[in-house]
Amino acid sequence: MPLLNKVRTAVSGGPGGDTASLSLTRLRVALTLFFALDGFLFAGWVVRIPAIKQQTGASAGDLGLALLGVSAGAVVTMTLTGRLCRRYGSHAVTVATAVLLSLSLALPPLTRSPLALGLVLLVFGAAYGGINVAMNSAAVDLVAALRRPVMPSFHAAFSLGGMLGAGLGGLVAAGLSPTAHLLCLTAAGLVLTAVAGPVLLRHPSPAPPESLPTRPAGGARSGEARSGGARSGQARSGGARSGARGTVLVFGVIALCTAYGEGALADWGALHLAQDLHAHPGVAAAGYSLFALTMTAGRLSGTALLERLGQTRTLVAGGLTAAAGMLLGALAPTVWAALLGFAVTGLGLANIFPVAVARAGAVAGPSGVATASTLGYGGMLLGPPSIGFLADWFSLPVALTTVAVLAAGAAAMGLATRGNRAGDPARTT
Repeated sequence: MPLLNKVRTAVSGGPGGDTASLSLTRLRVALTLFFALDGFLFAGWVVRIPAIKQQTGASAGDLGLALLGVSAGAVVTMTLTGRLCRRYGSHAVTVATAVLLSLSLALPPLTRSPLALGLVLLVFGAAYGGINVAMNSAAVDLVAALRRPVMPSFHAAFSLGGMLGAGLGGLVAAGLSPTAHLLCLTAAGLVLTAVAGPVLLRHPSPAPPESLPTRPAGGARSGEARSGGARSGQARSGGARSGARGTVLVFGVIALCTAYGEGALADWGALHLAQDLHAHPGVAAAGYSLFALTMTAGRLSGTALLERLGQTRTLVAGGLTAAAGMLLGALAPTVWAALLGFAVTGLGLANIFPVAVARAGAVAGPSGVATASTLGYGGMLLGPPSIGFLADWFSLPVALTTVAVLAAGAAAMGLATRGNRAGDPARTT
């Protein structure tokens, strides 16, 4: 495995370091583009939900059931993607699911009934769930090889892509049909995959953490380092089996609670502004764009925030801020107050998901990252249909207050984990 040898040499500072560093930089750029593409395509879909709801004649409950197709497709795919990544590599699976996601985006505007919409959203959900698991798996390997805490930058790219996708959707909502809009996004997705995909396909995933030496390679010392890494991995695995599983699940639930809010705002935020507050279609679409903008800003400044506050305070402050923002966004009587609430919610939620996944990984290694990520994305996908059912039973503003309740719950759980400081970036040199 030539790349693996180059990575080891680069870490030890030996010859070939520049070549390995360049390869890792290219991988990081390509992977960042896929995170951005994921957010861009997803946002392009969500800002057209009001138009497609009208096109299919769906009620709020019918739309909730149709959106359940996204959740069902994603959950099934998430349970299989890990095995596919082990067999074919996370890079190949990322490229394949990016193609499927781009193609499936063109299907919803072709439907004329809630049932047909739900069926095509099964395909869209399968692609969305698969690419998220594959990308995060690839990112975990790359972060380990770089030995730098750059995971928030990937999530910032997702948020930036979402902001751009929602902003573009707001600009064209009044003058371009959903069919034409989403077909253009399909073409854009395929073009970007054709550009960035070969970079991932040419290079295997970098070495996992236990494969990288912690001191200069060479002879017995290099063997000792690798052996020590293996023993460390065994210790982590044993620790996870004996008691860390519960802690990982707590962090996974924290990720779920906050991702629920992101999914709810993505699918229902524009509809709330248009339906309940009678906002112009462009302004309604801009609601998610504003949310994505503040989330992006929060993630770009996340490292500095973690160094200043530490992980526990970041989790608690973020959860409480998001809860307050969502109460304003859901219950405000005016469009501009609701938009302010969406912006505050984005700032609050920004770093909770990345921190929860990082803490789970510090406790149980890659298996912890996988568990927390799956639970988190499950929350993002289960949130929209839940909001739909609650909107039918009560009202959409009342349904959206559940985002605030779960964000406050995440803050409480973050406070309860304050005794576990594993992997706290503020304490990592």
